[in-house]
Amino acid sequence: MSEHYDLIVIGSGEGGKYLAWTLAGQGQKVVVVERRWIGGSCPNTNCLPSKNEIWSAETAHSVRHSAQMGIGVESMTVDMRRVVERKREMVRGLIDMHLDLFRSSGAELAMGHAQLTGPRRVRVELNDGGRRDLTAEKIVLNLGTSAEIPAVPGLAEAMPMTHVEILELDALPRHLLIIGAGYVGLELGQAYRRFGAEVTLLETGSQIASREDADVSGELRRLLEAEGIIIHTGVNIRSVRGRSGDAVEVSVANEDAEWSIGASHILVAAGRRPNTRGIGLEEAGVALTPRGMIAVDERLETTTPGIWAIGECAGSPAFTHASLDDFRIIRDNLAGGNRSTRDRLMPYCLFTDPPLGRTGLTETEAKALGHDVRVAKLPMARVLRSRTTGRRDGFMKAIIGPDDRLLGFAMLGAEGGEVMAAVHVAMLAGLPYTAIRDAIIAHPTNAEGLNALFSAVPRA
Repeated sequence: MSEHYDLIVIGSGEGGKYLAWTLAGQGQKVVVVERRWIGGSCPNTNCLPSKNEIWSAETAHSVRHSAQMGIGVESMTVDMRRVVERKREMVRGLIDMHLDLFRSSGAELAMGHAQLTGPRRVRVELNDGGRRDLTAEKIVLNLGTSAEIPAVPGLAEAMPMTHVEILELDALPRHLLIIGAGYVGLELGQAYRRFGAEVTLLETGSQIASREDADVSGELRRLLEAEGIIIHTGVNIRSVRGRSGDAVEVSVANEDAEWSIGASHILVAAGRRPNTRGIGLEEAGVALTPRGMIAVDERLETTTPGIWAIGECAGSPAFTHASLDDFRIIRDNLAGGNRSTRDRLMPYCLFTDPPLGRTGLTETEAKALGHDVRVAKLPMARVLRSRTTGRRDGFMKAIIGPDDRLLGFAMLGAEGGEVMAAVHVAMLAGLPYTAIRDAIIAHPTNAEGLNALFSAVPRA
């Protein structure tokens, strides 16, 4: 006998859980099916756990350099078991919080593997045994993504770590070799260097942080190399021998040479693939894009009426806050609205130290679109707050278009994400850059640097 619901959500990640809690709170009968991670990857294996351990690494770095602040520390040790346990304590608290929210909202949580058996039918193989057959008026696919292991000879056999395994590593690697210099590779590479490991980054592209302007990428590389991280860009990874956690040898090549790098551990941070296999999408008539994402329109509706997709599996930007906005779109449209994903202004942060906060277009993107741009830059050393903290690395950068419009902003510097948010809101409001230039901003803060930055915009 099948059980009927108003809404079935497959996956308990950000957008899906908020939709479930909201509609259940409105009196609808809702069930969320989750295979493993209650609340999705963000509180369990991705965003929050990684930032938790990164903060521990930043603390170690601060203690190691405390003499510069006039504070003497006779000795310092890094206890990776305690680092990991601190992270686990946070995750346990987050899971408890999610369970409370499921209970208080009235949304049911079913732990098991879901598979579509028709346009409005879902079969659930329960984790604790047994099976349930469900039907629903509405189905939301909130499947997420998983780390991709590149097809390099010997790499899969070497049992490399992904972001999931490294955040459970309770012993410091002697030499951590990272494949990929995007968010995960850069953040965790710096963290493990600060914990005390040797770190080598391999990137097949021409620069680290590939989506950023060359000046941002170059400054970030300079800062990481100054901490002792070895970075190779523009390389081809030929093969891997050995086993991660014991000893590995990686053969790499560029246009000029071929050589081998020995390490104790490998972290793969080279992209992600959608979790769309084995879900039965074809049984429900749900189409995929050439990249394997679920094909959706700008309202996040799939090719099958009554089925929506949300978050990364639907091609939305790979950020928790993007998935949350996907929830708002579906919620409001179900209530008769007409919201879409078109022309969303999507901010993001890279949690290196210093962090990078960015919103809008890069200089490269703006010029490629044919915009007549003006660019302003301000070294963080010119922001008076940096004189008090000693955190003087990096710069602010603004992209100004015609009619004094703000097209984009980047800040590689202390509190970059927080300062970026102020510019982001100004862009949402359609304010000209002069509004920030002439605003009264509290002194001495890093945000105060915005006055100087926008005062340096070249004349049109």
